[in-house]
Amino acid sequence: MIKSMTGYGSGKAELGNKTFSVEIKSVNSRYSDFSIKMPRVYTFLEDPIRKAAQEKINRGKVDIYVNVESSGEDDSVVKVNTALAKEYLQGLRTLSSELQITSNTTAETFLRIPDVFVLDKAPEDENLIKETVLKALSEALGGFDAMRIAEGEKLESDLKEHLAFIVDATAKVEERSPRIVSEYRQRIEERMKDILAGASYDETRLLTEVAIFADKVNVNEETVRLRSHVDQFNEMLQRGGCVGRKIDFLIQEMNREINTIGSKSNDLDVARIVIDVKAEIEKLREQIQNVE
Repeated sequence: MIKSMTGYGSGKAELGNKTFSVEIKSVNSRYSDFSIKMPRVYTFLEDPIRKAAQEKINRGKVDIYVNVESSGEDDSVVKVNTALAKEYLQGLRTLSSELQITSNTTAETFLRIPDVFVLDKAPEDENLIKETVLKALSEALGGFDAMRIAEGEKLESDLKEHLAFIVDATAKVEERSPRIVSEYRQRIEERMKDILAGASYDETRLLTEVAIFADKVNVNEETVRLRSHVDQFNEMLQRGGCVGRKIDFLIQEMNREINTIGSKSNDLDVARIVIDVKAEIEKLREQIQNVE
């Protein structure tokens, strides 16, 4: 079973009056690239989140978002720095006296003065928060993985169709190859008859020429290797796991074999088959970029 690198998942978990939500999104990438975004106060969660995600995700550009929503009473406390307020009040009175101006000082005046009123948050249990967020992450990873598996099944089906086409095309090349040699011999004989006007010619020389041509256009080794690459491709699909890079290399080898077949065959029919196969290989290359 193969998996797509593209996926999405979300999860939630509650702790007291807070709800922690986690979202995971991923797109294709040659490497493993994780980006984790969360409120600054919870940055201590980055390492455990990354570690948990890397156990499930081998490759891709992955974005993980952690959000926090609070419901009910807030656990924050407003504290008043009375000593600082007294210093400001004394300063205002002095300024009013020295400049002979009226001071309309009220309690609301100190709302605009920094550090007189301080919002103090009650301490939070980091272990409980970590446990809660990882629970939400686990739910998100479950949905994320399910989507990648479903997409992977579609990819596998499409890849196998392209591979089947290549196998059929390879069989056509193998069927056509012997006829290329026989048609070449026939052309040579007809040309010699026309040139010699019915006179006798050296049969051994003709056979030698045909043998040289047959060796030159022989693509048996290439078709055998191409079939072997297709078999390996199917085995990797069957085995599953993180096989995207391995298959990408295998596709390069398949492309090399079909190019050699095209250059050696020296035949119009085989050239058409080669073009079709190269188009299928390119489709394989595009699709495999989505496989983990």
